[in-house]
Amino acid sequence: MTELEQRYNDVKERIRAACERSGRSPDSVYLIAVTKYAEPEDIRALVELGHRDFGENRAIQLAQRAGIMNDWFDRVRAMPRTARDASTLDVDSPIRWHMIGHLQRNKARKIGDCVRLVHSVDSLRLAEEIQQIANRLDRTIDVLIQVNVSGEEQKYGLPIAAAGAVAEQIDTMINVRVRGLMTMAPLSENPEDSRAHFARCADLFLDMRRDGVGEGHFDLLSMGMSNDYEVAIEEGANIVRVGSAIFGERDLSDEAHADLETTSGL
Repeated sequence: MTELEQRYNDVKERIRAACERSGRSPDSVYLIAVTKYAEPEDIRALVELGHRDFGENRAIQLAQRAGIMNDWFDRVRAMPRTARDASTLDVDSPIRWHMIGHLQRNKARKIGDCVRLVHSVDSLRLAEEIQQIANRLDRTIDVLIQVNVSGEEQKYGLPIAAAGAVAEQIDTMINVRVRGLMTMAPLSENPEDSRAHFARCADLFLDMRRDGVGEGHFDLLSMGMSNDYEVAIEEGANIVRVGSAIFGERDLSDEAHADLETTSGL
């Protein structure tokens, strides 16, 4: 068993245990493998293990990785030995790409035809841009509203008080469907520090769901990253975004200019 497979299995076991503690089925939680610092071969290895949900922080990188993996699937279909174990690889089950980082309106078009879920809609103007893109592509794009529960100035996201009004506006759009909420807790070495923020977002999620937001399809709550995903699950998350706990820690010394977890969603 490779180190990657061992880390992946460990994350899945921790998800199972967190679900058990909160009286839920592990199947109720979607694990998004965040590929911000992953190598292409690592992504392929997870695909060969059966994983299909992957998240990216940057629109350009998401589009590039989606293209690379589409090409790889085409090669496997043509030459099965391209995959480590093509006999068990489901080549007809495509990767579901998630945009989890801050999305600039002028970059949204780059991912319109390959993204499954945008986690980071933080303004009505961005939702309107996605609507125009979805309309041109004649498809529906699912989105989550990013909420800045902690109130930190350096974080993206709508204030709690604004989330409901923006969701109602998105509900009037033809090709954009609001599916739920996403939030990030302040960075801390202690996962318990995230609990109150997750609980607050979960309360908002339930309130909006009771109010009929999303017309019956408001059912996704994206909370928790590598350092606090277990607490997020205990507080009601059904999507967790996990990068380093699966792919390993990365040396950020050469990435001083890159988005960090506090602003980019990883």
